[in-house]
Amino acid sequence: MNTIQELYSLIAKQTKVKKLSVAVAQDAHALSAVIEAKNKGYVIPYLVGDEAKIKEIALKEQLDLSNTHIINETDETLAVKKAVQLVSSGEADILMKGYVATGTLLRGVLNSEWGLKKAKVLSHLAFYELPNYHKLLALTDVAMNIAPDLNEKIEIINNSVSFMNSIGIEKPKVAILGAVETVSDKMPATIDAAILSKMQERGQIKNCIIDGPLAFDNAISKESAEHKKIASQVAGDADLLVFPTIEAGNVIYKALAYFVESKSAAVILGAKAPIVLTSRSDSEETKLNSIVLAAVSK
Repeated sequence: MNTIQELYSLIAKQTKVKKLSVAVAQDAHALSAVIEAKNKGYVIPYLVGDEAKIKEIALKEQLDLSNTHIINETDETLAVKKAVQLVSSGEADILMKGYVATGTLLRGVLNSEWGLKKAKVLSHLAFYELPNYHKLLALTDVAMNIAPDLNEKIEIINNSVSFMNSIGIEKPKVAILGAVETVSDKMPATIDAAILSKMQERGQIKNCIIDGPLAFDNAISKESAEHKKIASQVAGDADLLVFPTIEAGNVIYKALAYFVESKSAAVILGAKAPIVLTSRSDSEETKLNSIVLAAVSK
């Protein structure tokens, strides 16, 4: 997959319009993207939150609320519960964060009685369309898991690969990043990378090709990989970059957003349905892209 626009081509082919449940929907930034997605026929919105405030925002921003479902709930915690329950019951297909703290939303997602947790680990997956890279580049985990251990990295990779498979990327090339491309006992991330590579080789991690450790440059640059004499199917052609810590991933994620002319989309994985968890600093385009990304997954 080479461009974000290909996601829009995929959604145009779908026969079922997905239902989007928005938790605490009285958020102007999120609501604008949701209504645009609705107007284009990508989703059917279920807006859970303060109905008066939702309608006030819609009037101010000139947003058309026809063909949306508003579920009035002024209490934030109860609004999260109702939004999550719409998805857990099968009435909606996607969950989206509105005007609510991430922690509050995730507590609802993780609720043992009516929540959405499916995998052992929830993880963040972002896609970037970059002017100087030859295809979409996915990044994980840049927003959820702080310092994942080996078992958590396995879950993060499985979440990402399963999602990528579902949107048509059949055997993604996965680069496990470190500061260097050689294994060193002084750098635990490189040891994890070597183990993950061998696990994939032995069939313990499926539906992808893994190599690591790879430094960032030789993961995304053939020239760099050849210069360092790295023989690899992944080096210079990675589909997915797996970061050792949230700090490393988040810095790259935000640098690509602010310093490079790029387009992006992101979802939270590991739940029974994809979760759109955008930041208030994300553009409306990124929010719309993220809704579409969630909607095209099978």
